[in-house]
Amino acid sequence: MSEAPPPGFTSVVSKTPVSFSGTAKDAKVGPPLGLADIGESQRAYLFQVSLPGKCKVKLDVSNDGKVMIQGLVQDSDFVTNQCSNNYKPKIQQLAPSGTFNVSFNLPGRVDPRLVTSTIRNTGILEVMVMKNKTLPNQPNNAATPVPTPV
Repeated sequence: MSEAPPPGFTSVVSKTPVSFSGTAKDAKVGPPLGLADIGESQRAYLFQVSLPGKCKVKLDVSNDGKVMIQGLVQDSDFVTNQCSNNYKPKIQQLAPSGTFNVSFNLPGRVDPRLVTSTIRNTGILEVMVMKNKTLPNQPNNAATPVPTPV
């Protein structure tokens, strides 16, 4: 995903690695599953994650900037409707069906109530999360993730 960041955002190189499990970890060829770009503006973080194929996704964002994406890569409708239950690919270059987890940390604190997300038809999950403008007297609920429907 070598697209330039949207106007008003700068690219951020995270020192924290992105971790993978499930089919995200097993994918060796084909469209990459779980690659992430993170950008930053004055008020928000924007991140994009590649999720090729037919995916169901659950997105959790915590106050401390921890992002957890859990999902399921499903067989296409064509495979499900046109092929028998004995379908086994002879060549596997697309992400295999199954569950996956992708997690990473944003560079700073966020307000998990202010999240906007969409999955483009190109298989890119785009999420914008507003930065947290915590005042010194406000409590810190960093361990409380807020699930966001995608």
